[in-house]
Amino acid sequence: MKFEEIEAVMRKNESLSEQYILPENFIIVRLDGRGFTRLTKEKLSLEKPFDLKFSQAMIDTTKHLFTIGFRVLYGYTQSDEISLLIHKDDHTFSRKVRKINSVLAGEASAFFSLQFQEICVFDCRTISIPNREMIADYFCWRQEDSHRNSLSAYCYWTLRNNGFNAGQTTERIERMSQSDKNELLFQYGINYNDLPSWQKRGVGIFNREVNKQGYNPVTQQTVDCVRNELFIEKKLPIREDYRVFLREIFKEF
Repeated sequence: MKFEEIEAVMRKNESLSEQYILPENFIIVRLDGRGFTRLTKEKLSLEKPFDLKFSQAMIDTTKHLFTIGFRVLYGYTQSDEISLLIHKDDHTFSRKVRKINSVLAGEASAFFSLQFQEICVFDCRTISIPNREMIADYFCWRQEDSHRNSLSAYCYWTLRNNGFNAGQTTERIERMSQSDKNELLFQYGINYNDLPSWQKRGVGIFNREVNKQGYNPVTQQTVDCVRNELFIEKKLPIREDYRVFLREIFKEF
């Protein structure tokens, strides 16, 4: 069989699995660390339940994904997870799901690995979102997941640090309601409400306009200008206030 004939068959086989995000739909991608539980326990020396260096690496990785060619409107990271909102008019890779997933997962994995000099891998999934209300639903869902995981993590490591083994700790936490978990922490002198916001609610990243002074070399004068800069919000509001916060970011899009 000739090369051209083989190529035609192979290209046709490739196209059978292609999926595209439909026009006029926003794109949300979620990246998750693959095997990060083992990675953080066995290879990385991290504080438990939250490590500042690890969190900063996740923030820096999210910031990096703003710079690789996609029109990212908002980034959110919590634990070993990153969510990105991409503009509905973004046509990078013709909105091909396979390319979006592979490029973002590859970029995140490579960048994050460099932060710790260890092989760290992210997987990626792509979600089609038709309207702004569903966008708010999505990010509120991820923030609630952050809160629940954070509360459980604090309970887990509090018990582990007070003589309980892994099995005993897991069994005890699984039967607890959220109010019971708060009470458990209080018994050990921890008020969950007083813990850093980024540990409970995650971190938001977005572009915002800032006024700056520049210098015009032609006129040799100082001039005022407006620039877009990435802003890191480590004190995100919650529940309905978070929806208001998100709508404010998305209102121009």
